[in-house]
Amino acid sequence: MTEATQTIERGIQLTPTAFKHIKMLQEQQGDRELCLRVGVRQGGCSGMSYMMDFEEPNKIQDTDEVFDYDGFRIVCDPKSLLYLYGLVLDYNNAMIGGGFDFTNPNAAQTCGCGKSFGV
Repeated sequence: MTEATQTIERGIQLTPTAFKHIKMLQEQQGDRELCLRVGVRQGGCSGMSYMMDFEEPNKIQDTDEVFDYDGFRIVCDPKSLLYLYGLVLDYNNAMIGGGFDFTNPNAAQTCGCGKSFGV
């Protein structure tokens, strides 16, 4: 069981390390109101690739799923959530291969870099 799943169940989980890093990046953007949009798009070496970026709260759609982490929001469109439900987002500080890590229970295959997947 990861650290993220020990807390409230959410469709997209954040480990404490990922949460800390995302909050740091949010502060660097200079806007504490920004939310994180997570989704998928066609492409990548395994067929689909992960995408995430900060987004203004006024761009959240009525159909989006919103997960709250102590006032910080993760937003995901319903089509992406079909592929991402249960995703655990972690962060790794390694000099080689570091960055965000996606553990997706829906992925039948992943590429070597871990940034794309197939279902």
